Amino acid sequence: MEYHNPVLLTETVDGLNIKPDGVYVDVTFGGGGHSKEILKRLGPNGKLFAFDQDKDALSNAIDDDRFMLINENFRFIKRFLRFYGAKEVDGILADFGVSSHQFDVAERGFSTRFEADLDMRMNQDNKLSAFHVINKYDEDQIADVLLQYGELRQAPAMAKVIVEERAKEEIISSEQLKEVLKKFVKHKNENKVLAQIYQAIRIEVNQEIEALKEFLTQTPEVLKVDGRLCCISYHSLEDRLVKRFIRNGLFEGEPERDVFGNFEVPLKKVGGLIVPSKAEIKENSRARSAKLRIAKKI
Repeated sequence: MEYHNPVLLTETVDGLNIKPDGVYVDVTFGGGGHSKEILKRLGPNGKLFAFDQDKDALSNAIDDDRFMLINENFRFIKRFLRFYGAKEVDGILADFGVSSHQFDVAERGFSTRFEADLDMRMNQDNKLSAFHVINKYDEDQIADVLLQYGELRQAPAMAKVIVEERAKEEIISSEQLKEVLKKFVKHKNENKVLAQIYQAIRIEVNQEIEALKEFLTQTPEVLKVDGRLCCISYHSLEDRLVKRFIRNGLFEGEPERDVFGNFEVPLKKVGGLIVPSKAEIKENSRARSAKLRIAKKI
């Protein structure tokens, strides 16, 4: 399986502040680039757990007694770590978004570049696919997906056209979907709008926002005191949630304050926002929109 270079590799693994005999988790294993770097820094008594819900990633499993790859969604992090005897860990790394491999395999349907069936499932055993979203959701549901997750102002009009066209025949492929929505995709901003449409459908299919929230809320329970959390996000929806949770311990609203105006949160940010260098972006275009935030449990 061809997987591209991991994004912000050194900065992210440095952020974990690796202890040679520590226990770490890479919840988005993919091609294993971040995991390999963590293992380089671990001693013989260290341990690394990795999660990936995509069966394709299993072929990248690392042959190392200190390593275990769990074929599950990271939203179940606490359950599976406890199952394998790890109640608390020293660090957690998460690189959100779609792997380069998933984008590059045409039949997975993630990329706007290829003609493919509407799929977009990261876990290929899931029943919900892009086909279901486009052909079975009602008009209001489709509009909500495109508006919330794609931040598309024309979402209601797009949903209306999708419902009208699917009444004539099912929308099976990415090329059909592009044809249905062509009047909303002007040539000068074609790639941007298509990317927003695909992003919205993909997030809905994989319940990415729900999974991210479930994952983040478990991290304070899983981390030891001073344990590190390193999160790489690729769009504002993810980054906003990560930033707010680190700052407030909540995704919405403000935490309760005491009579002095102080409030307690489980995490504290470490350093500021980290973005890739121009050199990394030139070498790896996937890094272009990446944002790394680091926190520790207090």
